[in-house]
Amino acid sequence: MAKNKLNKNWLHDHINDPYVKQAQKDGYRARAAYKLKEIDEDEKLIVPGQVIVDLGSTPGSWSQYVRRKLAGGVDGGIQGTMIGLDMLPMEPIADVHFILGDFRESKSVRQLDAILDGRKADLVLSDMAPNLSGIASADAARMEHIIDLAIEFAQLHMKPSGALLVKCFKGSGYSQIVEKFRDEFKIVVQKKPKASRDKSSEAFLLGKILKNPVL
Repeated sequence: MAKNKLNKNWLHDHINDPYVKQAQKDGYRARAAYKLKEIDEDEKLIVPGQVIVDLGSTPGSWSQYVRRKLAGGVDGGIQGTMIGLDMLPMEPIADVHFILGDFRESKSVRQLDAILDGRKADLVLSDMAPNLSGIASADAARMEHIIDLAIEFAQLHMKPSGALLVKCFKGSGYSQIVEKFRDEFKIVVQKKPKASRDKSSEAFLLGKILKNPVL
């Protein structure tokens, strides 16, 4: 009974959410696009000509937003390179390279290397999150593991001067994640965009300029 009430409350909030309505109007696949939009506008992250990688890109609203920011290339294409990776399929987005698979596995890495063609990313995005169990210590460990993977990916595939933006959750383990970012990046910024629901513990961490890049 309680679960049904929770689902109904969520559905009511979702239907009446101004960002959901705006996403439908603007043609974005999810309201998450506005979280990235606000952070990008604050931090000036995305510039035409860049190489950008979106980890956990499905359903694709972040990739859609980036694609629009990179628009203006030859024949209506983009200026730059946009790559999405996910273990779940993603509906195609014009000018976005999509790799289906685990970015830790050699097949995905080979596909990524072929697209990068010797280049490194200017910006790595990660909206990835684990399936939460409700057990704070377990969820914190899972979140930290995902962020470790994103940092490791950035160290291998991102320019030393680049930036990594990850989703995380405030609560158990959050301070350790912030410290980990401070160990790895010269500049660390904590963000809570307006499109992130007030009652959600969701937050975003932005790390700029790697301290220990893998050259």
